[in-house]
This record gives sequence, structure tokens and C-alpha cells, in this order.
Amino acid sequence: MMTESNIWDLLNHVNDPEIPVLSVIDLGIVRQVTVTGNAVEVTITPTYSGCPAMHRIESDIRDVLAAQGWSEVKILTALQPAWTTDWLTESGKKKLKAYGIAPPNNTHSVCHIELFQQDEAVQCPRCGSYHTQLVSRFASTACKALYKCNDCREPFDYFKCH
Repeated sequence: MMTESNIWDLLNHVNDPEIPVLSVIDLGIVRQVTVTGNAVEVTITPTYSGCPAMHRIESDIRDVLAAQGWSEVKILTALQPAWTTDWLTESGKKKLKAYGIAPPNNTHSVCHIELFQQDEAVQCPRCGSYHTQLVSRFASTACKALYKCNDCREPFDYFKCH
């Protein structure tokens, strides 16, 4: 008989389809696991309410649990409290950086001020420089912004704070 702890371990092998180096556990979107007899209920919170990856994540969770013999799987979506980048694990932040995506800053920091707008000082995940600039508020997904490093000249995604 599998326990809730075993289910959490299994979910550590369900990767985010948009950032495949992160598991749903790394992202912090799994909020609760409940086992009742032969049924399991998993509560997830999307990184934002319109996240297109959630249907795929739900399907992947079902597949992983079905492969272990769970035929009664219920996936619930909780929108409150809203997901925050504070829920990313430290391991997840390290994986993001190794993958070339700047993890969210722990606190907002400003590197330069433009009229009516402040940009965060974001560290380049490749060379470590803070001499970076915002290129676009949206990158390959809505939860990321596109930056460019002025030192190594490489573009990179930044996982925005939420």
C-alpha cells in the first residue's frame, strides 16, 4: 500500500512541460496529497490562472499514478492562495539557473530607473553579471521575461516574481 509520502516522491518525477528541468514539486504547485483507501486526491495551484500547461500537468500526474496502480485519481485546482515564486524550492531555483534561466530574485532590486518604471537587477545565469537589461516583459512563456546580458551578450529568460 502506498502512502502519501510515496505519492509525493512519485510527483517529483512529473516535470513541467514548459521547463522540463523542474518537477511539479520543484515548482511548488502541488499543495496537498490525500490518500483514502484506493483513491488519491492531488491538489495543485497553477503558476497563474491562465497557464496552458496545467492540462498537461494534470494528465502527467494521472499517468504517473496510474502506472503505480492508482485507478481512482482526482486532481483538484486551488486558486487561493495564489501561487508565488516563494513556493519554488531551493533545488528548483538551482535547476533553473543551471538550465540558463535566471531564478526569481528573493527581493526586488532595482538596477536603473527610467521615467515611471523601474527594472529589476537580474543576474545573468551564464556569467553571473548584474549588468543586464530587460528586452521584453514576456519571454517564451508569460511567467518569464526576456533579458540580455551586456557583458557576455547572451539573451536569457528570467522567471518573474509573482
